[in-house]
Amino acid sequence: MSTHEARLADLREELKRQGLHGFVVPICDEHMSEYIGGYAQRLEWMTGFGGSAGTAVVLADRAAIFTDGRYTIQVRDQVDGRLYEYVGTAKQSVAEWLGQNAPEGARIGYDAWLHTRDWVEQASARLTRSGAELVAVTTNPIDAVWHDQPSRPVASMNPHPIEYAGRESAEKRADIARWLSEHGMDAAVITALDSVAWVFNVRGSDITHTPVTLSYAVIHRDGTADLYVAPEKVSDPLREHLGNQVALHDYDTFEAGLDGLAGKTVAVDPERAVAAIFSRLDSAGARIIARRDPSVLPRATKNATEISGQRAAQARDGAAVSQFLHWLSIAAPAGGETELSAAAKLLTFREATGLLVDTSFDTISGASSNGAICHYRVSEETNLPIVMDSLYLVDSGGQYLDGTTDITRTIAIGTPTAEMKRRFTQVLKGHIALATIRFPHGTTGGQLDVLARQYLWADGVDYAHGTGHGVGSFLSVHEGPQRIAAFGGQGEPLRPGMICSNEPGYYKDGEFGIRIENLVLVEELDLPGAEQPMLGFETLTFAPIDRNVIEVALLSAHERDWLDRYHTKVLEVVGPQLQGEALAWLQSACAPIG
Repeated sequence: MSTHEARLADLREELKRQGLHGFVVPICDEHMSEYIGGYAQRLEWMTGFGGSAGTAVVLADRAAIFTDGRYTIQVRDQVDGRLYEYVGTAKQSVAEWLGQNAPEGARIGYDAWLHTRDWVEQASARLTRSGAELVAVTTNPIDAVWHDQPSRPVASMNPHPIEYAGRESAEKRADIARWLSEHGMDAAVITALDSVAWVFNVRGSDITHTPVTLSYAVIHRDGTADLYVAPEKVSDPLREHLGNQVALHDYDTFEAGLDGLAGKTVAVDPERAVAAIFSRLDSAGARIIARRDPSVLPRATKNATEISGQRAAQARDGAAVSQFLHWLSIAAPAGGETELSAAAKLLTFREATGLLVDTSFDTISGASSNGAICHYRVSEETNLPIVMDSLYLVDSGGQYLDGTTDITRTIAIGTPTAEMKRRFTQVLKGHIALATIRFPHGTTGGQLDVLARQYLWADGVDYAHGTGHGVGSFLSVHEGPQRIAAFGGQGEPLRPGMICSNEPGYYKDGEFGIRIENLVLVEELDLPGAEQPMLGFETLTFAPIDRNVIEVALLSAHERDWLDRYHTKVLEVVGPQLQGEALAWLQSACAPIG
């Protein structure tokens, strides 16, 4: 019996002990985080799936794992198809599958600290129609059988200096207090870890790649706040930083602390707060108003200090990536390099800056066929050599005190095929179309997404992920509410100060993958003769785009001009940070396309 087969058997025995006929296992923590701590990696422990989005359902006689289009290949590589049925979320939701497969009279368990209220209501309604029942568990059954489950992290919560934050925490809390007063509410419950970090100007290291601390907050209409964080994470400098308007409480007392909101009108974000919080507030007699976390939009629209910091971080990171690309141009053709060795080398260049706090996500180092796995995570088992006449895709980023970076480059090792060059050039054309678009206020990312896909669509091909996501300021590399995508968050207007990725791609299953990613800043434009205010994108990321994979004949004069101007800017920003052979290589890599 395999490890995951044994774990599945153990879980089913535990379900019997708890009087359940099934259980839902999401990738999530109590804060609805995208990236989660080791203690919360229940889905990976249970199934082997290492992606950042997915859910499993375990019944007595069958099980299924649900993923989106980004993980179609990865889930089949990591999860045993004899144990779990593969289900694409675009075709069937977890609730729909449960409604069709849960036996009549079944009690299907869920952990109310790991699901939103909306999900619980939808799943419950669907099961009720089938004569089954959704049941909140007191003890998560996976925790009961995961005997070596990691403990919650104990790293400290640290002040984030004003030289990086740009605004004092008291000022941010005053804005939220004013918002509460304007809407006739008494308090806002803040549950998202990056929101707590931003509001209080604090950072931590509880979550790999995301500098946050496990914590909750309640902000009141008088500007005072309650901050729930484990006592061992609190220091005297932190207390001094927070001031006497912030009351500190033990993280484990948060649920009980919600009872203090009895009779109050309370704002709770239905997208970011778990069902258990709504239930406790209901029981306490609070009047709940479902509103988006009031810090989300101001956090997404960066202030001048944050923008300046991002530019500095991107310039520093671009030099590290350019040094890596120079190294790769020599090491890859010489042979002996692998996905793991390349990722490790890239890390050394970032670490050499002396300012790297962490990577912003696990580096996607994909050679040949592994490059076709959108969110690939290299391991000893999957590690491929980087070979001649292939494509190598590397998607990586850094966390620095002054900014968060995210960049993807696809490099030809040896001679690319005609198909590789065509697809790469189509992706580049889409990238340029998005980078150069001008658009009026009120435009959403969903309206712009097609710009990046149009040249691929012309050949009847596409990519199964969004074109752009928001990026935090020394916070989460994936930040809302804005997205450039045809699905999920596409209705949020783009505003000056927002930072997004621009990352179209193409993936040929079993052969190669292509993605070109820069970060861009939404900025006001001064257009002579314009009859309304207009916006555009300032490109923030600077590292060469591989000219060896471009079919120059497919580029228009406008596109060639953009590429040459971009590479001129790369030389201007990155060149002064390099020297010797690396600088000579950069000058060649940034030569006019001709």
